[in-house]
Amino acid sequence: MKTLAPYASDPAKTRGRIHETSESPSRTAFQRDRDRIIHSTAFRRLKQKTQVFVAHEGDHHRTRLTHSLEVAQIARSLARSFRLDEDLAEALALAHDLGHPAFGHAGEAALHAAMREYGGFDHNAQTLRIVTHIEQRYPDHDGLNLTWETLEGVVKHNGPVVTEQVSVEELPWALTDYPQWRGLELESHAGLEAQVAAIADDIAYNNHDIDDGLRAGLFGIDDVMDVPFVGEIFHSVRKRWPDIGKSRLIHESVREMIGAMVEDVMAETERRLADARPGSPEDVRAAGRTLVGFSEKHRAKDAELRKFLFANMYRHPDVNRKMSLARRVVGDLFQLYLAEPNVMPREWLRLAGEPKSLETARIVSDYVAGMTDRYALEEHRKLFSVEGYF
Repeated sequence: MKTLAPYASDPAKTRGRIHETSESPSRTAFQRDRDRIIHSTAFRRLKQKTQVFVAHEGDHHRTRLTHSLEVAQIARSLARSFRLDEDLAEALALAHDLGHPAFGHAGEAALHAAMREYGGFDHNAQTLRIVTHIEQRYPDHDGLNLTWETLEGVVKHNGPVVTEQVSVEELPWALTDYPQWRGLELESHAGLEAQVAAIADDIAYNNHDIDDGLRAGLFGIDDVMDVPFVGEIFHSVRKRWPDIGKSRLIHESVREMIGAMVEDVMAETERRLADARPGSPEDVRAAGRTLVGFSEKHRAKDAELRKFLFANMYRHPDVNRKMSLARRVVGDLFQLYLAEPNVMPREWLRLAGEPKSLETARIVSDYVAGMTDRYALEEHRKLFSVEGYF
């Protein structure tokens, strides 16, 4: 096992947990965080939550769960190369989408619109709420009682939360509802393990959206041949194996794209680390910039890839129709539960207040955000269809 770099998060030096607990004789603090995330209810629900396609549409399309596992694999590889704590990087990768509602970004947009008068909705803040409040597994406290470093990474893996553009007053309610939120140092960057998890997320979803989009027939191989970076690799694979079948061509090309992206991040991050010369995790947080990232050359290619996916996948008519339905399902359920909280299950009803109150809206938000695609569709059928009732 490699010795941790001086700028890595050391589990032996964690800033600790909110609730005191005995140390494990066989696992570090960050290993325990990872294990608690894996065993959580929210993590299991990811298997029935949309990545791009509605979860029941096919056995081979990515879900939030398979995506999170793929992000974790990339994050561990990067963390190992930089001599960071692999367990913390993996924990953050596995936790990064826990707060996403059903139906992907369409579901999040619908829930944010419904919650606009009540503090809005943000999936990163909701992840914090899940791991500090909603998960109820232990006899003496709510939440998973994760370390400070994991909570920081959950909230700040995409960068500082309080910026020149976002004031403290504009923070999501689910973040400021956490009593110790100010202690997460929202004005600074997170540790390198969180930055690794964030870039691993970018690598995974860009490549796997190309994979899923091709296999679903939303666009063809000829369509990607002119996309910078993607087309280059598809051309290269086809040149080396002229008779390769479509499925193997896609798999090999995506595999090589992931490898190329990882190598670019490794080279660029080593350059940034050499320039910044952080001697501790605190130096990383005080650097004033992200130290893990793509090179400028690759960022330009990545922008073209995202532009292609936006036009050909995320705004494809077939996807648009399903996401339109998804937004209506989420909006309908929210408004019904808000007006009639007594139709929610008893364990949620007892937490709610008066109809249409702030208290009820936030409990309804928690309930709806936790739904899987399948459960949300079934609840909508039962509550809005006579056939569903009978």
